[in-house]
Amino acid sequence: MSNTKAPLIIFDNYTQDQWTQQETENVKVVVDFFQHLMNEHNFEYTLKTFGGGSYIQHNRAIPNEIEGLVGYVKTMVNRFPEYSFDVKKIFTDGDFVILQSHTTMKAKHRGNEKKGFIITDTFKLKEGKLAEHWDAIQPIDFFSRFLMLVTGGTIGNNNSTF
Repeated sequence: MSNTKAPLIIFDNYTQDQWTQQETENVKVVVDFFQHLMNEHNFEYTLKTFGGGSYIQHNRAIPNEIEGLVGYVKTMVNRFPEYSFDVKKIFTDGDFVILQSHTTMKAKHRGNEKKGFIITDTFKLKEGKLAEHWDAIQPIDFFSRFLMLVTGGTIGNNNSTF
């Protein structure tokens, strides 16, 4: 495993003057969740902090609930230990928080916009807790396209994609 640390989401760079206090709090919840799960791969913290509630997953390849998502990410990390997200933009509107990220499987590809995936994650929160998740994934290079082809057929839930 590389000594290169995963990207850190710097919340202050994204704070917008027009966000309400609730929107700002929602962004903090999503950033905390995303950083610990997707970049630090701290599954224990993620389950302890965010697990146990109702969480609807709209990515058909991933099982419902935070526990299902953690299991999915564990599998990714086992295959790609340097897997991480570099969040480029954060948007919020009411109960929705959207992250636009550049995802790479190897530390040496971080920052190389010709490698990895462009991923847009949309979260809905209820009463300050993660409630639903949708994503849109765009593979950038041949390896990413191939990975999507060989892993994209598994169905983990029966939720609508919209």
